[in-house]
Amino acid sequence: MNDTADAGDETLMLAWAAGDAVAFERLYARHRARLYRFLLRQLRDPSLADELFQDIWQRVIAARRDWRPEARFSTWLYRIAHNRLADHWRAQRHRPPAPEDADERAARITDPDTPEHALSEFEQRRRLQLALDALPPEQREVLLLRLEQDLSLEEIGAITGVGRETVKSRLRYAMDKLRARLPE
Repeated sequence: MNDTADAGDETLMLAWAAGDAVAFERLYARHRARLYRFLLRQLRDPSLADELFQDIWQRVIAARRDWRPEARFSTWLYRIAHNRLADHWRAQRHRPPAPEDADERAARITDPDTPEHALSEFEQRRRLQLALDALPPEQREVLLLRLEQDLSLEEIGAITGVGRETVKSRLRYAMDKLRARLPE
């Protein structure tokens, strides 16, 4: 394939399966940052995120010849990521515990209603991350797939293995919890 810059993910995947290494480089470049960010937010451990990130791409490489464009490439990629995360949590039998100083951190959050306590951009991101961390894993996952990966409800359902209405419900509950924890 000579011009892969504007090719769709599915076209790139098929070209790569046929032996075009440049097609894989473009595909990887398109998805590496968002996939890594998704894993890092789920795992909250850079070294573990690195490990799973590499494992997911190895699985993509191993499956390239059998891949068929029955769904969008990104849906397939995040389904692999979802399954790999599920395997990890099953092996761990629990989510990582909250930091020991979680209560102290929460107590240090200043009152956002007073101008003299306006939070800096860094503090706002920290509050958002704490609120995301407090969400149940299923709600956090669909929220991140929707907001950061811009996937449709159907694509998220295909990735997570649940129906469209369940995805909508999880998104609604996640947003309600974020609004409650992050008043304007």
